Amino acid sequence: MRKRKSWELTALRRRAHEVLEAGHADDRLSTAFDAFIVALIILNVIAFAMQTVESLAAPYHALLEWFDVVSVGIFTVEYVARLWACVELPPLRHLPHWRARWRFARRPLLIVDLAAILPFYLAFLFTLDLRVLRVLRLLRFFKLARYSPALQTLGRVLANERRALYGALIVMMSLLLFSATIIYFLEREAQPEVFGSVPASAWWALATLTTVGYGDVVPVTTAGRVFGGVVMIFGLGMFALPIGIVATGFAQEINKREFVVTWSMVAKVPLFSRLNAAAIGKLMSGLRSQSFPAGARILREGENVDAIWFIASGEVSLKVHGRQHLLEAGDYFGDETLDETDSLEQVTATAVSNCDLLVLERDEFDRLLRDNDELRKQIRAAARERRAKERRRP
Repeated sequence: MRKRKSWELTALRRRAHEVLEAGHADDRLSTAFDAFIVALIILNVIAFAMQTVESLAAPYHALLEWFDVVSVGIFTVEYVARLWACVELPPLRHLPHWRARWRFARRPLLIVDLAAILPFYLAFLFTLDLRVLRVLRLLRFFKLARYSPALQTLGRVLANERRALYGALIVMMSLLLFSATIIYFLEREAQPEVFGSVPASAWWALATLTTVGYGDVVPVTTAGRVFGGVVMIFGLGMFALPIGIVATGFAQEINKREFVVTWSMVAKVPLFSRLNAAAIGKLMSGLRSQSFPAGARILREGENVDAIWFIASGEVSLKVHGRQHLLEAGDYFGDETLDETDSLEQVTATAVSNCDLLVLERDEFDRLLRDNDELRKQIRAAARERRAKERRRP
């Protein structure tokens, strides 16, 4: 009895981990949970903004406070559930539960989750200014980072490029200090009230280097204006440097993500499961991935496309000479899988569900078969088996 309860608890915890952390696109409960939490976070930000409007805060004060209590309760349950289920994460499974949870709790996203609810509970222990407490509610907005791939990508880019960004920051600060010092010596006698010190001159240097140019502080001497023009030119290049670093990092991160996605999709196809890393690397150079929503037409009758389609996920309805075939993840279709008397002009393919397909042009496919005898045998055997099944059908 005790073992059964332990097994049920483990199964429940594993399911909680799948919903909270794994986030598979085909898991409806996980998708619904993510959508609910995102909506709740956005509503919390709107409620915070409403509390700063006196005409709205007064009549809806009780409702807003009730909504805040309910939100904190939901976020607290979410935080505790994540800590409880984190022991199912593969990197933490080998650790004792208390140590796995402690390590998991120190992750940045979990710290953000804790910061989103902690001010509410601290208000009961310490005397806090209500206005400060309301401002701290904005921390809940950062919970969106968990559900936004773009924000997560930005975080990875900043972490990967931190050394280059530190270097750019040092160059920018040096240029700022240099500009403020030179303009101080050039303009201090003409405008002592504005350029009377290096720190005071730094405001002009910052506004000029960033090309904002407020115009509230400007040099009046000839030397000061000439130097101001030089500072503007330097500012265009140096203060754009971090933008270039981040943009390059984004491009590299996107390429990495596309590589990982394609690799994982290739690994899902049983036909390629026995290929080594070198063979998969060659294969990926000729593959292109395509996604189709349910009901989308992949191939139309009369369309002659010389390629092979591999199904990474989803289901496809293949119609050949009026006969339907239901293909699932791991199956493939194209002129290599048809009878010699068939052609793609007599084939239609429709996505039954949301599908991820890998498309390989016929030339690339032939090259792959020439280089891999085992794969060629598997393809031929699968084609013969499919034709034999077709002939046995009434």
